Amino acid sequence: MATDNAKLYKTSLINNRRYLGNKYKLLPFITKVVNEECEKIESVADIFAGTGAVSSAFMDKIITTNDLMYSNFICNLAWFGAQEYNPQLIIDYIVHYNSYVDFEANYMTDNFANTYFSYNDCSKIGFVREDIEKNFVAGKINERERAILITSLLYAMDKIAKTCGHYDAYRKGAEFNASLELFVPLAEVHNNSNNKCFNKDANELVKEITADLIYIDPPYNSRQYCDAYHLLENVARWEKPDVYGVAKKMDRTKMKSRYCTQSATEAFEDLIKNINARYILFSYNNMATKGNGRSNAKISDEDIMRILQSKGTVKVFSENYKAFSAGKSNISDNAERLFLCTCFNEEQ
Repeated sequence: MATDNAKLYKTSLINNRRYLGNKYKLLPFITKVVNEECEKIESVADIFAGTGAVSSAFMDKIITTNDLMYSNFICNLAWFGAQEYNPQLIIDYIVHYNSYVDFEANYMTDNFANTYFSYNDCSKIGFVREDIEKNFVAGKINERERAILITSLLYAMDKIAKTCGHYDAYRKGAEFNASLELFVPLAEVHNNSNNKCFNKDANELVKEITADLIYIDPPYNSRQYCDAYHLLENVARWEKPDVYGVAKKMDRTKMKSRYCTQSATEAFEDLIKNINARYILFSYNNMATKGNGRSNAKISDEDIMRILQSKGTVKVFSENYKAFSAGKSNISDNAERLFLCTCFNEEQ
């Protein structure tokens, strides 16, 4: 099955994915602040990592990533995991998966055929995901190779899904004019051996880790990410749960973030209190009083400053940008703010 013919496959990078709140376009702004304001940074912890876009800007550091959603954890493990992997093995599997033409019934066809994907694409998704797990259990691929193959599948799904960028609903009557095609993720083979990836509640994780810089980018409004990306989460976990409703969602009770609720300020205060770092870089949108109720930020600027100033000295930086949105909002003066807290002489 081995091949080195590059024409048989395409490749993807970490930013080749649609995601609410993705900070990829803001990396020059973020890295400029870090480079100009933070001294001797050797380790960075991205504790609400999402797609890992911000972590990708610090590949020369020791990286710790974390996300409450397993689908994001898997992608971060693929891109930043310390374990080495065999690139040719990944290529061979992806070329093999792209040649799949059997289109048999499985969990995906039974639950999602002709919704977000066609019957044939659902059959292929189900086959690929089952095969990845089977080969991992059999010891034919290691943990990072499993993560890379799942990441390739999730990116491929996202590319053709009949949605508006998330999975709250599918586009009824849309033509399925593109077929599932997996790309080879161009993940580094030899990442820093001290890199770590977590799938935990950030408020609990910070009690266990230290870093020179901890970057914080929590959800800022009532939109739960597990609602927007439930289908990717379902495929990543591959527990084959029952799904319900028009959007075909699974039970997401344990995946809900407190940062999307009225207890966001309380959660943020607890988080900051327990952080052990020299610098805290907090990213937060300026949507406190803009848009509709769901769009409004859950933590006020007054509370942000009060809480951060209890931990250290604070500087605020701002950058205007057009964020990726799954809706039709056209809100002007949209800005991302970075609150940089230089912590008071914390013991590392």
